[in-house]
Amino acid sequence: MAGAKSSKKDYYLSAFTIFDSASTYFYSNYCMNIYTRKNRWKYLLFIAAVLIGVGSLWYTNNLVNKLAYEEHKKVELWAKATSLIINSDLTGESLEFLLSVIQNNETVPVIVVDKKNHILQQRNLDSAKMSNPVYLKHKLDYMMKENPPIEISISESEKQYLYYSRSIILTKLLYYPFIQLGIILLFIAIAYFAFDSSRKAEQNQVWVGLTKETAHQLGTPISSLMAWVEILKLKNQNDSFVSEFGKDVNRLNKIAERFSKIGSKPVLVPTTIIEVISNTLSYLKTRSSNKIVFNLISEDEEIVVPLNPPLFEWVIENICKNAMDAIEGDGGINIYVINESRTVFVDFQDTGRGIIKSKFKTIFKPGYTTKERGWGLGLSLTKRIVEEYHKGKIFVSSSDLGKGTTIRVVLKK
Repeated sequence: MAGAKSSKKDYYLSAFTIFDSASTYFYSNYCMNIYTRKNRWKYLLFIAAVLIGVGSLWYTNNLVNKLAYEEHKKVELWAKATSLIINSDLTGESLEFLLSVIQNNETVPVIVVDKKNHILQQRNLDSAKMSNPVYLKHKLDYMMKENPPIEISISESEKQYLYYSRSIILTKLLYYPFIQLGIILLFIAIAYFAFDSSRKAEQNQVWVGLTKETAHQLGTPISSLMAWVEILKLKNQNDSFVSEFGKDVNRLNKIAERFSKIGSKPVLVPTTIIEVISNTLSYLKTRSSNKIVFNLISEDEEIVVPLNPPLFEWVIENICKNAMDAIEGDGGINIYVINESRTVFVDFQDTGRGIIKSKFKTIFKPGYTTKERGWGLGLSLTKRIVEEYHKGKIFVSSSDLGKGTTIRVVLKK
């Protein structure tokens, strides 16, 4: 019977382990698929914006070319009408028609010059500057570069030349697609940031609700365990056993305290950062492989930084645990504390497998993990604690595949 009970217990334990591994695996893959789809949508939106921009530019360019041709024909007609008025003895309706052709040009800027480029007349220029010879000379130089002149024959020995440039409407139309594309991109950017902010706010509410509920649920069993520890002490049970049991219960209590602080504004107190790191490393050393060597390196032992010690200990633990998983055997974790005038740099350098550059930012997103049994929440919480609660920064400073990674935490003094 005892063997049967034992085998049944082993069966349930193995079933639970398989279920836990499967649920973790599917969750991590689901989260990684989310980020893959998100990046795919970004690329698709970028390609769509490029296609819209290219299509708009192409269509507008064709329209501008057609209107430019029409304006050229209009200017040629204007020049021909001027030549006919000068060289012909027209009267009555014919003369009125030619004059109307000249007068109907109210959009295309034109300048008429003689052989020596002396300005004889101009039309559709800035009326406030038409008396300024420098302005007229500048416009003439611009027209000479833009279009070839149209010859107006006055007599066999005398000729005049008509220069013209794009009309104001045509110029505005030429720049319209760029303005349109800029407005579209601005709208997309505003919409993206608005939706992103809304999504982050929703995520924050979920985070806060989850952590508060976790802390609440842990409270009752932890209190019960603490009471049992005291009872064991009174009954003079094995001191070393009770001591270790008490440490683990205190550890659970600290974890619950950390969860309870998520979502509320933590109190930052001036703290010696070397002491906090040393205490955390002492705990990690007793619960990690002897093959991993921890080194704390700092030129100054009395570096005081505004910290919330329980939350910052969580930061150190999460980064070190990820480093230990990346090492996969013999290796080391070096923690460098660099004291600057206004900031403190804490560099976590490991000898693990490294991270590809495209994943430098992704590793801090919720759900991203490379471990078979991992939820991908540790570094996400770490980023939140450092940047939102301590107003600092955390990022991958450097990483080489097969050599290791350095994660830098920047704190304000």
